[in-house]
Amino acid sequence: MRSEQEANRAIELYADTVRRICMLHLKNHADTEDIFQTVFLKYLLSSKEFETPEHEKAWFIRVTVNACRDLLKSFFRSHTVSMEELLDQPSLPQQDHKVLEAVLSLPVRYKDAVYLHYYEGYTAPEIAKILGKNVNTIYTLLNRARQLLREKLGGDDL
Repeated sequence: MRSEQEANRAIELYADTVRRICMLHLKNHADTEDIFQTVFLKYLLSSKEFETPEHEKAWFIRVTVNACRDLLKSFFRSHTVSMEELLDQPSLPQQDHKVLEAVLSLPVRYKDAVYLHYYEGYTAPEIAKILGKNVNTIYTLLNRARQLLREKLGGDDL
């Protein structure tokens, strides 16, 4: 394991390079920060001795590229789309856009249950396990969320 001084030196030297590579591959600030932390954690835990500063820089570049590729081909990443990305799609019908905006505006306690139920297809008992809540609580959250959505969207077809 490396010392704090080594870690600070590496961050000072390679932070910009790692972030730029991440942004190039991931085009997402949150994922960039995750990979940034992963790369420097690997560095801290590594006992690898570098022959030259160029060798060390090449190691950071290779580890960063590999971590980005791993994230991009992960099961979760390839099978999900954020709701914000859905809102940005021009092909999304206006009605779907309004529903999605209404769902996103719900309080978090409702939004989680609605998202898991309607967008991911989980049942109330499955959602209860995921969120660590009682099944009846999930049914109540879904009912209250549907009522809020009816009020926001002005319809009875939810």
